[in-house]
Amino acid sequence: MSDGNRVFITGGASGLGQALAMHFAAQGWRVLIGDLDRERCADTVAKLQAVSSASDAVACDVTREADLQSAADWLQQRWGGVDVVINNAGVAQMGGIDAASEADWQWIVDINLLGVVRGCRIFTPMLRAQGGGRLVNIASMAGLVHMPQASAYNATKAAVVALSETLHLELEADHIGVSVVCPAFFRTALAQNMRASDPGLEAITKRLVERARIGAEEIARQIFEGVQRGDTHILTHPEARRAWWLKRVLPYGIYLKLMRRQLARMQARMQRKASS
Repeated sequence: MSDGNRVFITGGASGLGQALAMHFAAQGWRVLIGDLDRERCADTVAKLQAVSSASDAVACDVTREADLQSAADWLQQRWGGVDVVINNAGVAQMGGIDAASEADWQWIVDINLLGVVRGCRIFTPMLRAQGGGRLVNIASMAGLVHMPQASAYNATKAAVVALSETLHLELEADHIGVSVVCPAFFRTALAQNMRASDPGLEAITKRLVERARIGAEEIARQIFEGVQRGDTHILTHPEARRAWWLKRVLPYGIYLKLMRRQLARMQARMQRKASS
């Protein structure tokens, strides 16, 4: 892909979305971000325009199909289309199956899953009409390797993986590529809007995010490079890639034993940090 291409990023005013916007802009792309937070949008656009003047923002709530359609119309009218759509907006919910309410499930499904579905539905006709492009759906390693106390989050991210793999085959003849991104823990703003049924679980999750070795900028770089290569699966953490490989090749009973050991080590480490 050459300089001057066009990218639209949902949830682009903060966290990974902002890091993606900055990285694409630095590579000479025209960047449109969509976000609910107008103030953060303005701040991000100011940063983007310092790198690339061809940057802008639109108000976008991914739970509203009309907002995504407005973004698509903006892109068609101003830039003649779009080359890459990154369905990035997402939230987290932690808690056991009997603790998370139905309202919590509806909230996370509406954003994490249906928000991606809406983005794919709205932009596929545009990409098809212009002869191709790429959909990039941000999932998580939680969509491939499922830890306890996160059933709602795991389920939505697993669904995004399934959706992406389905669309990879479904849209191939239209020259529309599909990538699904599955990062493990990295430093981002996701935990700020997290819902958790247990304060201790919330504190542990936030510490895992805040103390992660990798930041959003490194994840954005890996996503950009994966998009350039046309990767269908973009896994950003080596240890997560190993876990996914083990799940696919080992008998499930052996895999579960390994995961229980890993979970016990993680819990012990976090308890030591909490008491220090």
